[in-house]
Amino acid sequence: MSAWQLQAQDISIKLGKSKLGQNETYTVSIVAKNGSISSYDKFPDIKGFRKMGTSSSSQTNIINGRVSSTHTITMSYAPQAQGTFTLPPFSIEVNGTQINSAGATLTVSEPVQQQHNQNYYDPFDDFFGRRRSAPTEFVDIKEDAFFALTTNKKEVYVGEGFTTTLAFYVAESNRAPLQFYDLGRQLGDILKVIKPGNCWEENFNIEQINGQRVTINGKNYTQYKVYQGAFFPLNAEPIEFPSVSLDMIKYKVAKNPSFFGQNRKETLKKFTTKAVSIKVKELPPHPLKNQVAVGKFKLREQINKTELQTGQSFDYRFNIYGEGNIAGISPPQVPQVPSLEIYPPNTSQQINRSAGRISGTKTFNYYGIPKEPGTYKLGDYFEWIYFNPTTAAYDTLKATAVLTVSGESRKNEAIISNDLGAFYDLIEVESNQLMYQNDWPILRIIMNVVILLVIMASALLIIKTK
Repeated sequence: MSAWQLQAQDISIKLGKSKLGQNETYTVSIVAKNGSISSYDKFPDIKGFRKMGTSSSSQTNIINGRVSSTHTITMSYAPQAQGTFTLPPFSIEVNGTQINSAGATLTVSEPVQQQHNQNYYDPFDDFFGRRRSAPTEFVDIKEDAFFALTTNKKEVYVGEGFTTTLAFYVAESNRAPLQFYDLGRQLGDILKVIKPGNCWEENFNIEQINGQRVTINGKNYTQYKVYQGAFFPLNAEPIEFPSVSLDMIKYKVAKNPSFFGQNRKETLKKFTTKAVSIKVKELPPHPLKNQVAVGKFKLREQINKTELQTGQSFDYRFNIYGEGNIAGISPPQVPQVPSLEIYPPNTSQQINRSAGRISGTKTFNYYGIPKEPGTYKLGDYFEWIYFNPTTAAYDTLKATAVLTVSGESRKNEAIISNDLGAFYDLIEVESNQLMYQNDWPILRIIMNVVILLVIMASALLIIKTK
């Protein structure tokens, strides 16, 4: 055995023996002394070997009144052929810390004979035929694992989010070797069945399946999340998650290991979830019942100036942040008044998907120009109504900034901000000399004479050509 210890931590990576027979297994273990393994990264892949699944064990010792414990997670590998193979240097993130291993060179030889007491000979063995070859008998070890779909809420309002988790759970006491089988294809088929059509989805996008220690009814399990997403109901129809199944590779173990051949037999075991139902409630009566967002939100506002002259512009940021369907947040309905021009906002958002929650911010950046002097309370223009499911009541986020505007009235200058068309575009190229209206009849006569001369010249040219 080899081990590489990370200083200042009781966590190490332990590698199995580097020389083994083709009917033996190789192991890579994470060992935590005087502590537990709450989370760990993916075990390395070894070319020429097949992963057979993980197992977990715990041990507690009391020596001279001192208590010590060890928690071990072990990945088993089955060699696929004989030869020399390389396990390159690798690292595994355990409890948030990178644990490094220098790797190893592995030599796989012919299947080896299981160790028995070779110095003892029973003369009745041959008589009763116990030394004769016989078909290998495999034992199906009962697994201590299950597949489940869970939600963090059983009842929600329309628009209120809830988190759904699809995961495989393996108890620490499990001794049956298990391994995922064709997970990508299976998961794609499962999600087509369970995703409700009357909900907005925020997918947590699990890219790598890592084991995480959880406790259920006082029993320790390793949880392997295969999907997690938040759903926001669009109407009051109940949400039904049907029962779905996942095929796992399960290995039967040879009852009497043979000298040659496999000591494990691969089978498929189907694990099935229970159906889950979510009740959806209508929002209480309100004029904006079908428009408001649902969640827990707060307001953060920012303005670049509060004292300005009429005709000067200001920038105002209305930032909504909190927990809920951030993507579905609509901007405040700003009233249009001639004394204060406010232009449609630029919008930006940031959505965070972590710890089973959807949170984030949505920012509306406004540009405005006051036309009349006076005091403007922006709360009269910027307010945003939402429904808080915790208090079961509607609430309002309202601006608190106040503008103080001085100067002359500019409301009659609104035409300046408009596009005056191609006629006014000619101002830059036309002469700035004055022209009397009495000059226009003379110009018309001259233009008519020129046109008549052109027509006569064209007619003479045509006659000469003929």
